[in-house]
Amino acid sequence: MFDPVIILCALICGLLMRSLGQPALLGYLAAGFVLHELGVVGGPLLSVASELGITLLLFSIGLKLQPKALLTTRIWGTTLIHMAFFQVLFTALLAGAARFLPGLGLDLTGTLIIAFALTFSSTVFVIQVMQERGEMASRHANLAIGVLIIQDIAAVVFLGFSTGKTPEWAALGLLLIFPLRGVILRLLNLCGHGELFTLFGLTLAILGSELFDSVGIKGDLGALILGAVLAGNQTSKELAKNLLHFKDLFLVGFFLSIGLSGWPGPSIFAVSLGLGVLALLKPPLYFLLMARFHTQPRTAMLSSVALSNYSEFGLIVVAVAVSVGWVDYQWSAGLSLAIAASFILSSPLNQRAHELYRRWHETINRFQSERLRKGRPDIQNARFFVLGMGHIGTGAYNTMHEHHGDCVVGVDDNDVKLEEHAHCGRRVVAGDASDPDFWGCVDLSKLELVMLALSKHEENKRVGKLLRELGYQGPITAVVRFADEAEQLERRGIAAFNLFEEAGTGFAEHANEQLTNARVTPP
Repeated sequence: MFDPVIILCALICGLLMRSLGQPALLGYLAAGFVLHELGVVGGPLLSVASELGITLLLFSIGLKLQPKALLTTRIWGTTLIHMAFFQVLFTALLAGAARFLPGLGLDLTGTLIIAFALTFSSTVFVIQVMQERGEMASRHANLAIGVLIIQDIAAVVFLGFSTGKTPEWAALGLLLIFPLRGVILRLLNLCGHGELFTLFGLTLAILGSELFDSVGIKGDLGALILGAVLAGNQTSKELAKNLLHFKDLFLVGFFLSIGLSGWPGPSIFAVSLGLGVLALLKPPLYFLLMARFHTQPRTAMLSSVALSNYSEFGLIVVAVAVSVGWVDYQWSAGLSLAIAASFILSSPLNQRAHELYRRWHETINRFQSERLRKGRPDIQNARFFVLGMGHIGTGAYNTMHEHHGDCVVGVDDNDVKLEEHAHCGRRVVAGDASDPDFWGCVDLSKLELVMLALSKHEENKRVGKLLRELGYQGPITAVVRFADEAEQLERRGIAAFNLFEEAGTGFAEHANEQLTNARVTPP
């Protein structure tokens, strides 16, 4: 059944975990185990919600694919080498454990699949950590998410071939999806931005999955491919954002179903907890690989710490393997325990990530590549900084440049934006404004003004605080959207510009200008 008792238990456990600083999905897994002890059995609606959540997850991953970004060595090279190393390590450890603990129920196939599931890191965990710290637009967040997407693609390839079915000749007709991309995007634009737009997205994900499944290709792979075909424009980004909460809501059913399957045996229970501790071996290798592929040490360190866990996607891989008889069903619950242990250990590490970097930054920066040392930006003569070169930052940069010329510098983390700005002749540099090492390249005594136009309020607060700690005493101004945000910044000595309040004034001035023009030049 799927009744209010299941929903209420999931809500309570999710809230409890969130209050403890853990991802809510741990609460959903715990709710499943609690419901199992109470004798509750999941019904067909729970199964449907679980399958739909996985389909939307894969469709959303496809919508966010950016091949140009993923093809950088620091992303695909780091990911594939890291996965290969831990595939070998976990296979050896599990095979050794299986020799002494027959209760693990692992043959060679099962060992390889469990080891494969343990090579992933958690998208849910990384996004929660970055959102809470206001760092979703940061360079280290983009790097970590790029690694996660490559891992997800590897998992989807596995899912695509897990049915053991041979694609039919009719599968060649799926190539028509590529020339139909423009038609689908035009239909999406016709839907506007409301519920019809979201409904169309849900329909695309479900029909795409069913269409691929009907010709012998696993529907999960079809959802990813269809999303990837539509990726690369503003419409697909908006659709991914609209589907986000639907995907998360339906995935609750998947996590509940894992717990409802019951506890693993004593041997699997003990090994799973041990595997959870071994997740702490992941960050050092991530860091070394990223640094080797010319990533700034701070970016590499923060990305690596965020990836120090196992993934909910591993649960999906194991669940599929269980369904086709490759792995004992108890390993679904066993892997959920390993994931939970890795989250519990990873959370305090991530909470102290910036503090750990400040404490050990001299040691960490010894790993900076020679190429990066030679390529430090020349911004010594900058007197005005615009941090965040989105629409607001670009407008601010243009106006400041009219008055002060090349003494104005724009700073952003997004390489695509930086290329566009450089092509337009703007003086921009790549940098993370929350990185103390970036400000080490700047002569703060000559700096006259810093304008904070970063996308998140928490980012603006953190950068403003950092500048004061580094000894900058000049004026700082920041964009805010709400009155309480303005109060927080002004208490820190940062002048706040409220977009919503000032937009009305600007709109009225524009309207008065049009009215004046109409009176001077009557029709």
